[in-house]
Amino acid sequence: MGAGHDHGHTHGPPAGATATAAAAYRARLRIALCLTLVVLVSELVGGLLTGSLALLADAGHMATDAVGISMALLAIHFANRPPSERRTFGYARAEILAALANCLLLFGVGGYVLVQGVTRLITPAEVDGGLTVVFGAIGLVANSVSLLLLMRGQRESLNVRGAFLEVMADALGSVAVVVSAVVVLVTGWQRADAVASLLIGLMVVPRAWKLLREALDILLEAAPKHVDMAEVRAHMLALSGVEGVHDLHVWTITSGLPVLSAHVVVSPEVLDALGYEKLLHELQGCLGLHFDVEHCTFQLEPGGHAEHELRLCH
Repeated sequence: MGAGHDHGHTHGPPAGATATAAAAYRARLRIALCLTLVVLVSELVGGLLTGSLALLADAGHMATDAVGISMALLAIHFANRPPSERRTFGYARAEILAALANCLLLFGVGGYVLVQGVTRLITPAEVDGGLTVVFGAIGLVANSVSLLLLMRGQRESLNVRGAFLEVMADALGSVAVVVSAVVVLVTGWQRADAVASLLIGLMVVPRAWKLLREALDILLEAAPKHVDMAEVRAHMLALSGVEGVHDLHVWTITSGLPVLSAHVVVSPEVLDALGYEKLLHELQGCLGLHFDVEHCTFQLEPGGHAEHELRLCH
């Protein structure tokens, strides 16, 4: 910042208070993990007893869910550690890395299930429809409870959303297992089990792709979806005393923690301490109220300072 002309101003959580959006749902994630492990063991045993590929496919997906939810919990632990001199935002990005790892797990399981489903479709195996219905119903009940626990959190945290999407795919998978088992019982058509496993795979992959795109957007520091950059600039320019805005950046550290920085060119009449303070509060209020971006850093500068910065860079 230029001596005597620029003024930085930051609002946001104080040092050591970097609780992320997912932290509030730690207990619910733990319950979902316990339910997932119960269903995993149940479906694994059921798949081996009944010969159902759909049950085994869902059990495989449950295994990745258990790993994924465990990573989400571990990421929350690290993400909410206090910042340090070296890591000024702490480990908040750990949650996004966990979401990215969940994507890779989902792609792996989805691909495996699709390959095995095609194989079983070509060469069907004998399936015990009665037992498959029972184990599929157990999975459906447990997954439904987990969905209810994570429903609210998935709107606020990408990390929780990753776990929610996995559980949702499991719930849909359980429905497919039950339906296919009923078809086998009623009609004797054994390929229904393979069709169900293919449906499970097709449900997993698109959700993994969507989660991957959202995680990459954050890692590439794209502007949050709810923030219209043109509108942000227009609101700032509409404030009295603001003549221009440049080097405007909005990005997301982790879910629920958007950050903004900007150079604001101010008119001569606000080039004093009182004018600076008033304008800074107006800028912060404008962005916090209209765009839900409260962690902001502004550099206030007189006209012509941008050209001075460019000369210094050369």
